Amino acid sequence: MSNALQQRPSSDLTAGRFAQRRYMIRKKFFKLFGDAFHIYDADGNLAFYSKMKAFKLKEDLRVFTSEEMNEEVLTIKARSILDISATYDVTDAKTGQKMGALRRKGLKSILRDEWLILDVQDQEMGTIQEDSMLLALVRRLLSNLVPQTFQATVGGTPVFTFRQRFNPFIQKIDLDYSLDTGGKLDRRMGIAAAVLLSAIEGRQSGG
Repeated sequence: MSNALQQRPSSDLTAGRFAQRRYMIRKKFFKLFGDAFHIYDADGNLAFYSKMKAFKLKEDLRVFTSEEMNEEVLTIKARSILDISATYDVTDAKTGQKMGALRRKGLKSILRDEWLILDVQDQEMGTIQEDSMLLALVRRLLSNLVPQTFQATVGGTPVFTFRQRFNPFIQKIDLDYSLDTGGKLDRRMGIAAAVLLSAIEGRQSGG
């Protein structure tokens, strides 16, 4: 069995990493020289490792299959510099194919965080929104003492939830794809969205 697994093409193994229904994203606070995230599957195995390049005028995140960073699978790049309504292109690093984009609704996000999920032509196909206006306002007053929760929808149908756990030292986030029974959203876009939310919203709330 182990030999058969070792002989499987890396593309098959990577596809399997993206086929999970639940993930846990872990980020240590106070990290210097760029944020880094470990993404585990439901069995506790490392599925992905993401690192944001430090000292870049345009935010640039890369997703790899391991900490060694020798196999890049996703690239997430901001189109502009220091824009509260920035758009981030998501690209398959292996093929160079753009899969879509994520756009932060800057003015709306002052009170309640909201993102748009865009297709390859920049047409809106879904949203990612903080759970409630009341809790959003409480979070802004109490910083990271009240964990954030988001829900993503495509065509009005829920596809995943993103829930922070309460931990003052280590940011842990549960990404649950169980709602997407019809495969409405490419899992790669979901992973990219979770990494981006962890980096952007986590930093703004004190992470």
